[in-house]
Amino acid sequence: MSSAASSIDVGPIAAQDTWPLRKRVLRPHQEGDAVVLGGDDDPRAAHLGARDADGTIVGIATISPQDCPWAPDRPGAWRLRGMATADELRGRGVGALVLGAAVRHARRHGAGLVWCNARVGALAFYARAGFVAAGERYVDPLLGPHVPMQLDLEGDRSG
Repeated sequence: MSSAASSIDVGPIAAQDTWPLRKRVLRPHQEGDAVVLGGDDDPRAAHLGARDADGTIVGIATISPQDCPWAPDRPGAWRLRGMATADELRGRGVGALVLGAAVRHARRHGAGLVWCNARVGALAFYARAGFVAAGERYVDPLLGPHVPMQLDLEGDRSG
């Protein structure tokens, strides 16, 4: 873990506290409420934030129970959305801390599968965390190329 990640504290935050980083990193060319994601108001959702030593939110993720489109009959599916790390800290372990916290939250709440639509530039990041491609690359007209990915938690009850 880098020195940046060692000074990071990850914990729950309000949905609206994710919006500035979502806007800056994930949706800079979109206007209005594009940063508000479906499921943000789900009471079972966890919005996680990584704060630096100054308390600034430098990494975020949202995870909530949602059926997986390619495995609709699979119980315990949770969707990971809105993962972002501040540009200046990318590649220094912040995202891994946030992702780990999100997966632990889902696992504690009975998740058997965590799924996401990963931006092509983040595929290696998710692969390092154990996610595998679950479909073909596609292009979201507003957000660019993505690949569906999943992390199977069945049989792995650690953490």
